Amino acid sequence: MSTYKELETILRKLRFVETSEHLPELIKKGERQSLSYTSFLLEVMEYEQKRREEKLIEKRLKWATFPIYKTLDEFSLEEQPSLKKQQFNQLVDLAWLDQLYNLILLGPTGVGKTTLAIGLGIKAIYEGYKVSFISMGELVHVLKTEEITRKSQLRLKRIRNSNLVIIDDLMFMAMDQREANLFFHFINELYNQSSIILTSNKGPGDWGELLGDPAITAAILDRIIHRAEVIQLSGDSLRLKNRSTIFNKESVQN
Repeated sequence: MSTYKELETILRKLRFVETSEHLPELIKKGERQSLSYTSFLLEVMEYEQKRREEKLIEKRLKWATFPIYKTLDEFSLEEQPSLKKQQFNQLVDLAWLDQLYNLILLGPTGVGKTTLAIGLGIKAIYEGYKVSFISMGELVHVLKTEEITRKSQLRLKRIRNSNLVIIDDLMFMAMDQREANLFFHFINELYNQSSIILTSNKGPGDWGELLGDPAITAAILDRIIHRAEVIQLSGDSLRLKNRSTIFNKESVQN
């Protein structure tokens, strides 16, 4: 076996898979730049570390199950007079995540609640946090099927292990007694363990309409609002404002 093949085999056994696949380019670079043994070894280690970090981010983005990929650059702060730039910057620096604060993003349909939530989630992943995104309707479904399907068990395990859980569109559907109880226990599990971002078109005062039971509503609110920032977004629907059309700008002639 050649020295190169032997080195490649050892790298794979050590699980330096990324480096083993990129080894020819690393060797050529080292020769081209006349690197010392120490510098070349550092180059190899830095490459492996960088690729492992990139693969971890790719994996966490996949596990987060975002419906779309939208960074904070795509959130138009100018369209949100109710959110000051200083407040936005405080959200972006993610200090609230380490403090286990929750965010409640309120506002009518189309004002950017979900875009902001996803942008913060993506930023958190790149900062090393584990994030899960799930709609309220899907959350109720996986909670109800956890005991009978492996898929729901795996999904909830990842959510419960997340540093940040984003629950989108809280007022999407009314719950029956069993569903409300399952949701309460889920929130209780996350309490003091993970931060939560909730998006809703109705404020906490109206959540009783969704949950039905006043006692369960009070218990859930107590855990969510204990450490929470309520952010009210306003304005017209950005989807309608930026909608596309199949018609030309000129009027259609009969």
